[in-house]
Amino acid sequence: MTRISARIRIYFGAERAIGPGRIELLEGVQRTGSLAQAARAMNMSYRRAWQLMQSLNKSLASPVSIAAKGGRHGGGATLTPAGKALIRAYRGFESRMTRESRARFGKFAPPRARREPGHYIARATRYAPRSERTSM
Repeated sequence: MTRISARIRIYFGAERAIGPGRIELLEGVQRTGSLAQAARAMNMSYRRAWQLMQSLNKSLASPVSIAAKGGRHGGGATLTPAGKALIRAYRGFESRMTRESRARFGKFAPPRARREPGHYIARATRYAPRSERTSM
């Protein structure tokens, strides 16, 4: 069967949204302890990552990250308990929605064999006379 997945975006009003990109950024900060490193891993500019994080911190009920200023030991960023809870809530919901999508839409998906390139070619060569088959 064809792989079915769901991409979830949660809106709080017209402009505030939590989606896969912001969650990935939060996970990167959690993993590396640095907004700059998380942004680099996503091929995103530091400025854009900083803007996204500021937007999240201002638009939610409580901040999701805390930035530490640079200095002798360098700066960094850490997630607040709210940030960690947001990741868990989003990933849990995403997982449930993916299962639900597969259950509801799986019957509409074409069989995987029809979608793979070369499927019909391989089948045709199997039934061709031995003298006409090409070796692989």
